[in-house]
Amino acid sequence: MSGWDLKDAGHGELIRSIVAEVSVKLNKRDKNLPDHLVGIQGRVEDVMCLLDEGSPDISYLVIHGMGGIGKTTLAKVVFNQISSQFHGCSFLFGVREATKDGKLVQLQKQLLSELLNSKPVEIFDSDAGINQIKWRFRHKKVLIILDDLDEWDQLSKLAAKGDWFGLGSRIIITTRDSNNLAIEEYKVYQMTELQHHHALQLFSKHAFRMDSPPHDYDDISCNITSMTGGLPLALKVISCSLYHKRKPIWKELLKKLASVLEQHIYDKLKISVDMLKEEQREIFLDIACYYIGEERIYPYYMWKALDFYPKIEINFLIGMSLIKIDDDDRLLMHDLLRDLGREIVRQEDLKVPGKRSRLWHTKIALEVVKTRTGSENIVALKLCGLSKEHNFTSEEFSRLPTLRLLELEGGNLVGDFKNLLLSLKWFSWCRCPSNLQAVNLCLQNLVVVKLSDSKIPENWNGWGPCLANCDLKVIHLIKCCLSTTPNFSTCLKLRILLERLKILEIIAARIQQSKLSGSPHFDLCIVPSTICHLKNLSSLKLEGLHMQELHPSIGELARLTCLSLMHCHQLRKLPYSIGKLRSLLLLNLYNTRIRELPDSIGDLKMLEKMNLGCSEIRGLPKSIGRLESLLDLNLRLSKITALPTSIRYLKRLKRLCMLRSKIRELPNSIGDLKSLEEMHLGYTQIRELPNSIGGLESLLNLHLCGSKITTLPTSIGCLKRLKHLSMASSKIRELPNSIGDLKSLQEMNLNFTQIRELPNSIGKLESLLHLQLQDIKITEVPASIGYLKSLRSLNMSQSKIRELPKAIGMLENLEALTYHGSRNKDMTWPPKLLVLYKSGDDPRSLTLPPQLSIFCLSCDDIGSLPRLPSYIFRLELVDVKSPIVQLLLSELRYLNHLKLYRCSSREIVIEQLESLRRLEVEDCKLLVKLGLSSLGRLQELIIHRCPQLMEIQDLREMESLKVFSIETCSSIERLPKLSELCKLWGLIICDCRSLQCLPDLPNSLSSIGNWRSTESLPELPKHGVLQLSHCESLQGAVPNEWHHNIHACPLLGEYDDLPNFCEWCWQSKRGPRARRPFLYCCTR
Repeated sequence: MSGWDLKDAGHGELIRSIVAEVSVKLNKRDKNLPDHLVGIQGRVEDVMCLLDEGSPDISYLVIHGMGGIGKTTLAKVVFNQISSQFHGCSFLFGVREATKDGKLVQLQKQLLSELLNSKPVEIFDSDAGINQIKWRFRHKKVLIILDDLDEWDQLSKLAAKGDWFGLGSRIIITTRDSNNLAIEEYKVYQMTELQHHHALQLFSKHAFRMDSPPHDYDDISCNITSMTGGLPLALKVISCSLYHKRKPIWKELLKKLASVLEQHIYDKLKISVDMLKEEQREIFLDIACYYIGEERIYPYYMWKALDFYPKIEINFLIGMSLIKIDDDDRLLMHDLLRDLGREIVRQEDLKVPGKRSRLWHTKIALEVVKTRTGSENIVALKLCGLSKEHNFTSEEFSRLPTLRLLELEGGNLVGDFKNLLLSLKWFSWCRCPSNLQAVNLCLQNLVVVKLSDSKIPENWNGWGPCLANCDLKVIHLIKCCLSTTPNFSTCLKLRILLERLKILEIIAARIQQSKLSGSPHFDLCIVPSTICHLKNLSSLKLEGLHMQELHPSIGELARLTCLSLMHCHQLRKLPYSIGKLRSLLLLNLYNTRIRELPDSIGDLKMLEKMNLGCSEIRGLPKSIGRLESLLDLNLRLSKITALPTSIRYLKRLKRLCMLRSKIRELPNSIGDLKSLEEMHLGYTQIRELPNSIGGLESLLNLHLCGSKITTLPTSIGCLKRLKHLSMASSKIRELPNSIGDLKSLQEMNLNFTQIRELPNSIGKLESLLHLQLQDIKITEVPASIGYLKSLRSLNMSQSKIRELPKAIGMLENLEALTYHGSRNKDMTWPPKLLVLYKSGDDPRSLTLPPQLSIFCLSCDDIGSLPRLPSYIFRLELVDVKSPIVQLLLSELRYLNHLKLYRCSSREIVIEQLESLRRLEVEDCKLLVKLGLSSLGRLQELIIHRCPQLMEIQDLREMESLKVFSIETCSSIERLPKLSELCKLWGLIICDCRSLQCLPDLPNSLSSIGNWRSTESLPELPKHGVLQLSHCESLQGAVPNEWHHNIHACPLLGEYDDLPNFCEWCWQSKRGPRARRPFLYCCTR
């Protein structure tokens, strides 16, 4: 009870305070957690950061993710850690299911009872419950967790508004579907899958009751773990079912997983899919079977043509955590969910594939088509890897009347297709024939056509069927060789035309989006006036063309929202009419020769993003200040030397990039950019920042790397929201005391600067997570550094600091430390230190923290190094001049990764490291002999840039080796025997100039890469993947069964004998290899 102050309070008040505090502590009700928690700590820290524990605000946090990913477990851990800080706590499990069962009033009773720590409160309906909650807790700091909530109605009756509760209250919601949570303001934590090493650890804990699999179960455990996709629920269910089972059962389950989901997981995950409406389900299954990795815009038009509402449904599926959209607007889906979707289709008819709705496996699909066993159930069909000899007849397609999606790769259509494929909406054909043999083919309902890797003559008879529908929305032509585009005049509503063509002649079209990506042979010097006829054009991308100017008629494209002219190296000016593009949102002039912008640029009132990077522009017009909607201005690598004062009027600007530009100073008006969040001034000529910089109240990131700035203004301390400050390699010499006022700062990089002293105020950076002080001039750090309680990583390598101060031991959250020299003898290691990089003095007095996992040591002599603890997971030895003593390594029972870098030994022997999985030996210039033995679990062996190396011993003992890479070892003449390495699947040999031949290779090998200067190929296994690069002397025959990637191998056969290549590339660099042909993906 020590520490209670009696000076200013009477005994009665003190006793009441003690009773209240003890009551809170004693009433803490911890939630039961699983026995095997893995990878949870980082997630907890992220959630704690979002909760902002010290803030008096009332806040909501939504933990969002798919079923089985660990949302409830995370909420439990957070609850257990912070519940003692609240006057009342409640954790309501299974809100969704309880609501289905009509138990919402019961949940209200439970909430009241737990928050009041009393007997159940009598309430008779939900309205009475709402009134009780609002009345009783409006002045009480509470913690409420609502688990598995999926509707606003549930939230509205339990915790609808923050003003129901007292200051500092926190409401945490876990949900699969965030679409229906109509909260005014909340933070979101998106749950992601476990990383592979955490997933394997969790699997091992349940399957073996240990942290890693036994040696003989290593590979099969990794394979099963990979198939679960890092989903904790799937890992737990599968691993528990395998506990104490014999290996044949494991192999049977692995085989089953490859074709069908294990039933318990299937049922769990299918809960989310069963909640979907019919249209949502159709879209989900389409994505699972066909559209993973596809740009969202393309299938969007097909679904819209089916009278779906794809924009709404896609957003719903995202909210359900069933799909994702990446930064390139591509559709993504978790592997487990993809397999679930495909399994749902397979379950439609287990015995007769022709009665399923979708066929994507070529072998099955081909059999259904050829045997004419299809049915009206089939709506989508994919046939890949076909040869020219594959002809599909009209009779074979006659059994597919409802087909709406058809994807072909190779093959041809033959026969009379009258009244066939009438429902087709999506038609994709890779390597389509130059002579389509189908007659009476009329795809009158087609909305998307995609042709790729094809030679299409000007009079191709496939254009008629493809362009039969005036409602056609998308024509996508990629890597197609054609001399002219077809006449698109019939396609009145064409939206997208993606062209990557050698020669193009623009024909009158009515299209809304056009992309004409050129090649060196595309000599269009001026976009003709006919472009003005494209009244519905919304996006025009003329990239990499040789045009010198835009026709003034460009201004008549009133609906244009995107104009990209990047890499048009001869484009020198924009027409004044550019200002008429009042709908324009994006203007990309990157890497053009434009020297100035017309004043009319200021008339682009809707413009949000403008890229002038790498251009010849030397100044911005004053009218730039009229771009009232501008959010992002990129001047990177431009020749602009100053900004106009009118920049102050860009009130919505969030990002300003001037990296490596010629800018010399910032105007005082820069401080008026109240919305600016990110500013890049790296490697510019700016020598000082104006004092007005402190007015950037929204600034989060400030990048000054490589700049000539020597000092920061004291107003820097006014940037209260600043999170990242990077000044690496700049001329900065000192920091102002006001740097300590940056309460939100999380990362500060001072590497390679001229700073000689850190101010004491640095200890006030309470949010700082990462501090970089590499190679700077300071000789000591202030004692206040010990107050950086949030600091996780500290890098002081190559600095002038010779001794770690005692204050380092006070950094209670420090996980990674890099330093040069010794440490204070009175200093204790930080309690959470896991990663230590040390260089410098004699290591004899070195003691290591007990919990250390990763250790990197750079010193001349390791012979005097004390015994290393056996628990080290990763060890790196750098610049070691003394011999690598095996005794030093022999007791590292848990060593997983060993790296030897720039070591001077002539002979290195590594043996009996039973847990070692990865070994790297790099830049060991004097190494002649490498001895390796008793490394039965080694999976990766990397030997790079060891020019004296002549002998590698004992590879045949590495029964687990999967990847062997040897590069730039110019003295080695032969490799050890590899044929016994039955698990080897990747072999990379590059720039080994003395290598005379290769040994026999194992049948398991699936990838061989980058040979140089070898005389002949060995006898290759029957199947695999061959990658050859710069094999200028390489000769020999390659089996047809192999898939080839061949680059710069001029003696490997005659090019005329290699007819089936996908792409012919010409090297454009000048010099002795100019215009040497490259071959890529040659099948013969």
